[in-house]
Amino acid sequence: MSDTSLKSWLDRGGALLRLRLNMPKANITDAAMLEAIGAALSEHAPDADIKAVLLDHEGPHFSFGASVPEHLPGKFGDMLSVMNKTLLAMLQHPVPILVAVKGQCLGGGLEVACGGSRIFAAPDASFGQPEIKVGVFAPYASFFLTELIGQIHAEDMLYSGRSVSGEEASAMGLVAELSDNPEAAALTYFDEHLASVSASVLRFAVQAAREDYADRFAVRMAKLEELYTSGLMETKDAVEGLEAFMAKRPAQWKNC
Repeated sequence: MSDTSLKSWLDRGGALLRLRLNMPKANITDAAMLEAIGAALSEHAPDADIKAVLLDHEGPHFSFGASVPEHLPGKFGDMLSVMNKTLLAMLQHPVPILVAVKGQCLGGGLEVACGGSRIFAAPDASFGQPEIKVGVFAPYASFFLTELIGQIHAEDMLYSGRSVSGEEASAMGLVAELSDNPEAAALTYFDEHLASVSASVLRFAVQAAREDYADRFAVRMAKLEELYTSGLMETKDAVEGLEAFMAKRPAQWKNC
């Protein structure tokens, strides 16, 4: 299957589902791309021969993040719904999802990467949640980063909006393996560690390891989406930050 925003094919004799973000150079994780990811995962979930998914990207960057226009009043509800559905599909997918990252992996792109099981990244890749700089917070990263790298590192990234290198992300525990060629590293991991195991037994192992994680995500997201919708987006600064970003001008914060 092919999509304008996502390439999808089977590799390794049908044992590996390949998904590739296909909107370079930015690979914006807009609603169309998120829906394409979710659809591909759903389509292949019943395939008993698949042992893993590898998500990577065309172009020099994994993703610059979500579509800012889709965050504006009147539109952000649909964006949250699609993002929530896709990330939950990733967390509930029956086989491991490997993620290979080069270049920038920011905002919604990082949230998508965090939905996977294991991130392979170039040492000079860049990971960040810059949402606070445009007047919003990152709801999904607020869950993922505290889970994956701990409260101290998560709060640093979420409050400052700063980016960290692949090497720093590895030291934090966000990146599992560093490689100048993360796609090749992910394929090697599959060949050496997953290709020889039983696909049916692997599914039980994934369910055992991730079911509670997915359940906690669903509960936490209900609260964070309410905070985003009924709290954040009622403020003047959230709208100002988004509009300023789109107009390429400095935001004029009202602190309300």
